[in-house]
Amino acid sequence: MRFMMLMIPLGYESAPPDVQLDPERVKSMMKFNKALQDAGVLIALDGLHPPSMGARVSFRTGKPLVTDGPFAEAKEVLGGYWMIEVKSREEAIAWAKKCPASGNEIIEIRQVQEMSDWSEEVQDAMGGLPELRKGSAR
Repeated sequence: MRFMMLMIPLGYESAPPDVQLDPERVKSMMKFNKALQDAGVLIALDGLHPPSMGARVSFRTGKPLVTDGPFAEAKEVLGGYWMIEVKSREEAIAWAKKCPASGNEIIEIRQVQEMSDWSEEVQDAMGGLPELRKGSAR
């Protein structure tokens, strides 16, 4: 089972584009990342720049509307993620509990949808998905 662990640092929604990381916090987070890798459960991980450097594309009117960040209505935003493969939701939660997160951080855990989660009709509609996954670039 694949899970995304989504890091939500409270206050990051208003962080400036040049926000600086604390090297000591980065070191402790890297130990956690290494533990995920050593356990063989880590698939991918990345940190995200703050919303002040981002954009949103909405489609409320049926046409794309681009809004540059920061986003006034945002209460919680993603700061980064880990993609892990484990045997259960409980194992994913156990890994999240080991993260050296600070008091202003939340980790949301979401299971990744697998083809087997869907009806045969939906699987047929998703026919090219395995090839898309293989061809995705980093």
